[in-house]
Amino acid sequence: MAKIDRLTEKIEKLGKKQNLGALLKMVDDPEDEIRLAVAKALGQINTYDSGMHLIPLFRDSSPMVRAAAAESAGLINAKHCEEYLKKLAFADSDPSVRAVAREAYDKMKTPLF
Repeated sequence: MAKIDRLTEKIEKLGKKQNLGALLKMVDDPEDEIRLAVAKALGQINTYDSGMHLIPLFRDSSPMVRAAAAESAGLINAKHCEEYLKKLAFADSDPSVRAVAREAYDKMKTPLF
């Protein structure tokens, strides 16, 4: 467990440093906690590429990862993820994922002034 904790701290720092390349090396990690941390970190990098790399995480086997990916898409206003968010918001098997995705989707649909 300590190894995972250290790695999730590293991932958080990579997100703050906007280091997309290093994060992408861990996006397919077998540990749910690592993919969760990557999904959250991608929400700190407001680029088109970051949003594109959230798309596979919307289909992750872990509901926590799908929810974190949805939240991150909303944080960076990844318009190119809008249809994926809509599917999560209305059709995901997990109610908590649907709620988070709906919030992110609604946030995207609301114009910011």
